Amino acid sequence: MNRHRDLSSIQAFRYAAGLSQDQAAARYNETAGHQTSIGGTTVNAWETWARLRGAGSPPTFSSLLILATAYGRGPLGVADENVSPGDLVAEAYERLAPEDQLSLKRFIEQATPMQSTIGAPQLTAGRFPSPTMDMIGPDFNLPVPTVENGNPRVRTFSLPNPSPGQLLDLPWEVFGFGIERLMRQIKNLGRRLDVDICFGINEAGLVMATFLASAQFGRCAIGYLRCNKVKDDLTLAPQSLWPPAPDAPTIVICDFEVKHADVVGFISAELRARYPGASLYFAVFGAMTKGRDLEVSGFDDLTGASIMRAAGFEAVFIAATMSPPGIEPPLELR
Repeated sequence: MNRHRDLSSIQAFRYAAGLSQDQAAARYNETAGHQTSIGGTTVNAWETWARLRGAGSPPTFSSLLILATAYGRGPLGVADENVSPGDLVAEAYERLAPEDQLSLKRFIEQATPMQSTIGAPQLTAGRFPSPTMDMIGPDFNLPVPTVENGNPRVRTFSLPNPSPGQLLDLPWEVFGFGIERLMRQIKNLGRRLDVDICFGINEAGLVMATFLASAQFGRCAIGYLRCNKVKDDLTLAPQSLWPPAPDAPTIVICDFEVKHADVVGFISAELRARYPGASLYFAVFGAMTKGRDLEVSGFDDLTGASIMRAAGFEAVFIAATMSPPGIEPPLELR
C-alpha cells in the first residue's frame, strides 16, 4: 500500500505480488487446488468494484480468503506472508454483502487471538522479537466510538508497568509498533479515510502525525499544536502551525496520551473554530484505564472516555492502554 497509494487495496496487493490480472487468476486457481477456473476478467471486476462505486462486482468472503493466500505467496510463489483478507477490501468493506461483512468480521476476531499467542512482536510482518518488545502486553479488542457502519472494535495492546508509581519509558521500537497499530486500525475503519490535515499535539503528537501523514494519508498537510499550561488553563503557543484547508476538511488529531485533563476538548473546540464544518478523528498512543486491569472490556473503562465522547470525534483510534502515572515517549518528547 505504501508503494501504490493511488490504487485500491486489492489491486495494490496484486501489484506487490508482481502479478498481472491473468497471472493472479492462475495463482488463485492453483491456490484453490484447481477446483475453480476464474480468469483475469474476474480479477478485473473485483478491482473495478473496489475502485469505482457502482461498477464491477464484489469478491465473496471465500474468494477473499483464497486471494489473500495467493497474494501472500509473493512474486515467485514461494513466500508465506500472512495477508489479511480484510486488508484486501480495507476502503470498500461497507460495500460488501452483509453476509460477507459478518463472515469477514468473525474471521478477523477469531484469527487475531490465535496470532497473539505467538507473542506481540510477531504480529507485524518482518519484526523479530527483541528485549524492548517484551514490555508489550497482551492484545485485546476494545469497542470505540466510530463512524456510521464502521468497525466498532479496534485491536489494542496493553503496556504493563513493572514499576508502579513511575513513568514507563518507551523505546523507539515500541513507539513505532504503536504507530503501526494505529495505521492498521485506520485501514480497518470500514471505509477509506481521506485526510486533509493531520495535527500533532505537542512534540510527541507531531512525530505521530508525521508518520501517519506520510505512510497512511498520502503525505497530507501536517499541523502542530503546542499546548502551554498556565495555572489551570491551557493555551496554544504562537509556534503552533495551522495549514490551509478546503471547506469542511477532514482532520486527524494525534496525541501521545489521554489521562484526566481535557486537552482534546480544548483542541477540538479550537479546530472547529478555525476550520468550520470540520470532521475530526482522534488517534492516541496511550489511554489510561480507571482500574488496574489494562485489558478493559469497554470504552467507558478508560479514564478519558467522557472527555473523548464530549469532543464529538467521528472515530477514535487507540494503540495501547496504560496505568498511572503514564508513559514517557522516546527522548522525552513533550
